[in-house]
Amino acid sequence: MTTAIVLINAERQKISKVGDQLAAIHGVTEVFSVSGRYDLVALIRLKNHDDLAELMTGKITEIEGITRTESMVAFRVLSKHDLEGMFDLGS
Repeated sequence: MTTAIVLINAERQKISKVGDQLAAIHGVTEVFSVSGRYDLVALIRLKNHDDLAELMTGKITEIEGITRTESMVAFRVLSKHDLEGMFDLGS
């Protein structure tokens, strides 16, 4: 599993539309509207790096209104929440 965090700046009047379009992309698991230097943060989870490359260059770059992105690929998951899910037996 490949996980990436994408920090996104968008044109002010298009932030909501950009967020909706991002959330509709397969592999984008969550999109947050945030305060600070960035307008949106997208969490991406895909099977491999090739799928991530395709999503970034073929889909995200096509969304009108995005002015800048900064991407980070996660090396390891350290979240207690994610670790608990690994041991959930569906009870």
